[in-house]
Amino acid sequence: MKKIHDLSLSEIELKKILLRLDLNVPMENGNIIDFTRIEKIIPTLIFLLKNNTKIIIISHIGRPKGKTSELMSLKPIAEKLENILKNSPDASFLYGAGQTIRLLKKDLKEITKEELFISKDEKIVMLENIRFYEEEENNDDNFAKKLSSLGDIYVNDAFSCSHRSHASIDKITKYLPSFAGIQFNEEIGALKKITSEIKKPITCIIGGSKISTKINIIKNLIPKLDNIIIVGGMANNILKYKGYSIGKSIEEENCETIVDEIFKTVKKYGCSLIFPEDVAVGKNKGDSPKIKKINEIKNDDLILDIGPITINNIKNIIETSKTVLWNGPAGYFENPDFRKGSSEIAKKIAERSKDNSFYSVAGGGDTIAVLNLTDTLKYLNFSSTAGGAFLEYLEGKELPGIKALS
Repeated sequence: MKKIHDLSLSEIELKKILLRLDLNVPMENGNIIDFTRIEKIIPTLIFLLKNNTKIIIISHIGRPKGKTSELMSLKPIAEKLENILKNSPDASFLYGAGQTIRLLKKDLKEITKEELFISKDEKIVMLENIRFYEEEENNDDNFAKKLSSLGDIYVNDAFSCSHRSHASIDKITKYLPSFAGIQFNEEIGALKKITSEIKKPITCIIGGSKISTKINIIKNLIPKLDNIIIVGGMANNILKYKGYSIGKSIEEENCETIVDEIFKTVKKYGCSLIFPEDVAVGKNKGDSPKIKKINEIKNDDLILDIGPITINNIKNIIETSKTVLWNGPAGYFENPDFRKGSSEIAKKIAERSKDNSFYSVAGGGDTIAVLNLTDTLKYLNFSSTAGGAFLEYLEGKELPGIKALS
């Protein structure tokens, strides 16, 4: 891959840079609850600003499925990014100029390159949520061509989106000189190290809500693993498959075959599959937790976290592991009362990470949010804001975003 920091000043100065970022940060009630993804891309912004470029940010939040939605506007993200950049010591050279980040609400199909910046001092603009356009997720060639017409150089600093064949990740590279951003390159370097130096026993902790989106990753990782721990909403499908009631908890429909495949695969390769033995339930997400064994769930119960027996099981497995990969929280961590499982996992991994014989890797925006909330992120060997891309890379798949830059 060509890297943006390999360019000389003469090659980049005064150029308009189309910068693909992943600013899909965790939010609740319109408020950003974790800023890690924003903070990680500041070095690329600083590099581009120091080289006297103008920056057009492309990003998304949520899954609007090609429809405009004020609830999924990038406005709060633009405001927070502007604030973080203004307060960055590395950005002091700007002396106030160019630190504003203007969100362009106009249909990008109607925007021209010449009207992007309203003054010579304006340095950064942000296009509205790129997923408001159905052509983005369809990897539409004409859409990519229109997008490319707004800039001179394309930079991908969204490794966490690079397992997607989307127009702003893939097809756009056909039309512009294309480079990897600083954070993108750091992610690749760290993941290469993980795949070449990984030590057994290996434990993988996987959470999240949809088991179908991770089934191929799980199946392909199992031969490499000693233990796979399934928590979060995904575990509900496991419990239901085993004949337990899950009350009114979230579940994914028609997943019996998928879960059956997981059990057959772990048996084939001698990998241990761990799922909850007890859980914390409430009648709603704002309720106080009540600990129940998995055979005690009532029809109006909502499973929102793992219980103390399960937490201790997981901690014991982490204690005897040499490598732990973690992707996905153990429960509804947004409510502190249902954060116990995720917090205890984070603390145990952090504790073990101080041992040179142990290697810890965490990936995914929600996982990083938990680590920040528990002040444990700094102890892990490597953390990635990527979720699916992180796992697919470890699985050995060729990511469309990497292929497009190669």
